[in-house]
Amino acid sequence: MSRRVVVTGMGALTPIGNTLEEFWDSAIHGRSGTGLLTRFDTTHYSSKIDAEVKGFNPEPYINAKEVGRTDLFVQYAVAAAAMSVADSGLDMETVDRNRAGVIVSSGIGGLQTIENQKEVLDQKGPRRISPYLIPMLIINMASGMVSIRYGLRGPNTSVVTACATGAHSIGEAMRLIQRGDADVMIAGGAEAAITPLGFGGFCSIRALSTRNDEPEKASRPFEKNRDGFVMGEGAGVLVLEELEHAKKRGARIYGELIGYGMSADAYHVTMPEPDGIGAQLAMRLALEDARLAVEDVDYINAHGTSTPYNDKFETLAIKSLFNSHAAKLAVSSTKSMTGHLLGAAGAVELIACLMALREGIIPPTINYETPDPECDLDYVPNQAREQRIRIAMSNSFGFGGHNAVLIAKRFE
Repeated sequence: MSRRVVVTGMGALTPIGNTLEEFWDSAIHGRSGTGLLTRFDTTHYSSKIDAEVKGFNPEPYINAKEVGRTDLFVQYAVAAAAMSVADSGLDMETVDRNRAGVIVSSGIGGLQTIENQKEVLDQKGPRRISPYLIPMLIINMASGMVSIRYGLRGPNTSVVTACATGAHSIGEAMRLIQRGDADVMIAGGAEAAITPLGFGGFCSIRALSTRNDEPEKASRPFEKNRDGFVMGEGAGVLVLEELEHAKKRGARIYGELIGYGMSADAYHVTMPEPDGIGAQLAMRLALEDARLAVEDVDYINAHGTSTPYNDKFETLAIKSLFNSHAAKLAVSSTKSMTGHLLGAAGAVELIACLMALREGIIPPTINYETPDPECDLDYVPNQAREQRIRIAMSNSFGFGGHNAVLIAKRFE
């Protein structure tokens, strides 16, 4: 029998709050984190909307000298990791550092660094390129910097699966503990890709909302008039522990991770498979892993991006798998508030699931005004719902057809 895995610490750095407490308070009160983009001039961009982390100061987490040598996504990762470790109450002086590891990843990595150094190359030549370019841009540096901060010598890697990155990172960390390779894992995702090139790329594939006159209402998953996602940024990091390890030190437990499923659409580089077969398979595999029936699930934090295709096909996948129970499920998308955090989305959304399990409150899908006949589930519209839930599922689907599903259980 595999070892049990629980969550004992969480850190969230998001467009609706720079701490776990701020994030959760905003989520249950339905606050929008989207607005007009402020980072650069959007005159020639079709979309002018994003969801930015506001007022972030990296220096409490990274010394001033290192700040200039790290990309923003790594700064976000280290900050969220530090918050999660502090929240867990782990004493790093007593932890077996050979059995504690890190999987903190990013879907895109150091894009701002690439853009900055390309400008240096064009204007000043190759001899002026920063010697820190490569370590600043590579995605695995998020895990590397967190392990360096805490001296953790256990399993250390990164996962890159676009918008499923955070969920895959947590699922793989869970597996490492289950099979006995580690007792503690710091896991999650971080993203900071709101740059002229990154934002322009998403505009070019017409993925982003152009509701520029109502930016705070632009992210509206499952709603009839949705027209694209809102690009966001931030980080979510969790401390995972083997149950007995956590109990021995008297840790507070947010919940237990009991299921993980992953699959591929094998269909298209950006478009989800129209019948939702890949998404359905990942959900089914997570249920089998958790040894649950469909009727056991109370809440799904949907991938729910606010794009016309994703929301329709995800709804279809849920209905196909859950059958009559689909009508009894609470399904919400916190992306309606945070925007789409890309590689950080799955981690932040699992945090929302764990808080919902612990607090008995389901966060809403805001901006839900006109129902879509093709999206006909209970999306917890506009207001949080007090409901005691026992089992929560978190869906994450990424470009390339990568699907990851996590299942958490209220710890009893």
